[in-house]
Amino acid sequence: MKEKHWIIREDYDLETVEKLAASLGVDRIIATLLVERGVTTFEEARRFFRPGLDQINDPFLMKGMKEAIERINKAIERQERIMVYGDYDVDGTSAVALVYSYLKELDRNIDFYIPDREREGYGISYQGIDYARETGVKLVIALDCGIKAMEEVDYAAKYGIDFIIGDHHLPDEVVPRAVAVLDPKQKDCPYPYKELSGCGIGFKIVEAHLEQRMGVRLCDLPEQLDKSRRQRQEELKLKLLKYLDLVAVSIASDIVPIMGENRVLAFFGLRVLNTKPRPGIEAILKYGHVDRRKADQPEQADTTGETSTPPMKNGYFEKELTISDLVFLVGPRINAAGRIRSAFDSVRLMLTEDPAIAHQLADDINNYNMERKDLDTAATEEAKRRIDTDPFYAGRQSLVLYDPSWHRGVVGIVASRIVEAYNKPAIVFTRGSDDLITGSARSLKEFDMHQALEKCADLLEHFGGHKSAAGVSLRQENMKAFLERFEQLVRESLGTEEVVPEIEIDAEIGFSQITPKFLRILKQFAPFGPDNNVPVFVSRELVDTGGARIVGTNHIKFNAIPLTERSAPYPAIAFQLGHAFGRMRHGDRFDLCYQLEENYWKGRTEIQLNVKDIKFED
Repeated sequence: MKEKHWIIREDYDLETVEKLAASLGVDRIIATLLVERGVTTFEEARRFFRPGLDQINDPFLMKGMKEAIERINKAIERQERIMVYGDYDVDGTSAVALVYSYLKELDRNIDFYIPDREREGYGISYQGIDYARETGVKLVIALDCGIKAMEEVDYAAKYGIDFIIGDHHLPDEVVPRAVAVLDPKQKDCPYPYKELSGCGIGFKIVEAHLEQRMGVRLCDLPEQLDKSRRQRQEELKLKLLKYLDLVAVSIASDIVPIMGENRVLAFFGLRVLNTKPRPGIEAILKYGHVDRRKADQPEQADTTGETSTPPMKNGYFEKELTISDLVFLVGPRINAAGRIRSAFDSVRLMLTEDPAIAHQLADDINNYNMERKDLDTAATEEAKRRIDTDPFYAGRQSLVLYDPSWHRGVVGIVASRIVEAYNKPAIVFTRGSDDLITGSARSLKEFDMHQALEKCADLLEHFGGHKSAAGVSLRQENMKAFLERFEQLVRESLGTEEVVPEIEIDAEIGFSQITPKFLRILKQFAPFGPDNNVPVFVSRELVDTGGARIVGTNHIKFNAIPLTERSAPYPAIAFQLGHAFGRMRHGDRFDLCYQLEENYWKGRTEIQLNVKDIKFED
């Protein structure tokens, strides 16, 4: 078991923390957590703890939005056929479902298209454009893809097909010649928030179109509106609210930051999921053993963030759904359809209003997910065996593997598992289409994968993605040269020594500081995710009360109590840390690095420590 390096955050100003604690009437730990997240004033804290739809940005600030809305209106007026095109992952399929369902209410002459992962690969495909041409499509709205589709957009133009591209991936210096390119990451785009998901871009298109139709904007100050326009603004909020469950699923699954605008969108998306989930999402949740119950309280449609969702003991679910539930229960199943069979099923699942159809699709998709698990487990085990036994990998700082038999739909998952196991950047390749080798890349936070791939562009056929994850394809004859250049780039960035896994700790606390008020405020930091992770604490000089036991294969269940302060013990679970069991049972003192969480069991809720690491006194 590799020892992890604990790093207590110190990237904040103590004076700012003290001032914020005084102005809010909270303890220093809470103020520290806020400042670490960029919240430094009373007003910023108010907006953080009371999200409102009025806090999201004006969609017309996004470069190309005016042109996009004008082209959509023209298509509707002319009764032109529109096709909504998206990637086959959760972000892409949820974006397609969102925009398609909105436009379907305005124009019945509409279709959607998801490329086949095996036959077409990622992004805009010539097959998709040919399908559009054959079915009379005049406007394609591409979501979560297309920012590098230069040749494909030109090809479509030859047949009189216009493109609107709504993407969130990093663009090149030159973007496709589309009617409109919506991507906040364009260098000359003034949109202030750059981290929207692909589905988030789709939501901004719908928001802009609805605002134009209703003659009012979310960013208009209510006090400056007459009674009629204030009423229309509230109607606008309610119309937009019903799409935010899809945006929340995409935000969670695509691992985008959950601060700023994304946090507001995720907050209200979770509210929709916890009070009135669409039939497809509800059907998927049963496979995660999240049971729905009859509501005992009236449905709430609040859009200000001033009130909380109904208490879950009287609400719709046994437990309140969180971002983590979407990441682990919903996202993988929606993804599985595109990995194993067809992502069209995922879109249909999110679109259907018929519970019977939803349950049939969810059943099919859950079966795909089980098949996916078998495939990625087998591929991961084989990849690890090669890394551990092949001398080629000894001493390498990057792990690049290829096997033509590995399923194309699971190489990204395998790459993620390799990074977790070896703490090194990884790329996992398999056979692609058009005689190419195609793969998925995953990285450490210290290494910019997209930047490295840019430096290998002359050896690659296609690549695209983010700092931490990317898709890539190349020709067989370029593999050797790519292996060596990529390894050199990793060494230049990370050095030649083994990278020690790190745990970033927000604050050191004593158990006596974990008060009901502290827990109540801490819960309001949700929704949690990148840039707003569940806080990690460290507490020192603890012992087990004597009941530690191994659960599962390698987990420890125990009760921790401090030796240096008066406090009751806290129950704790330490996943994959069974190596510490012997010393814990022996009574040795230890420090714990952990997150606080609510544990639901047989109708009871208790606070427990979710242990990330244990260190014993020497």
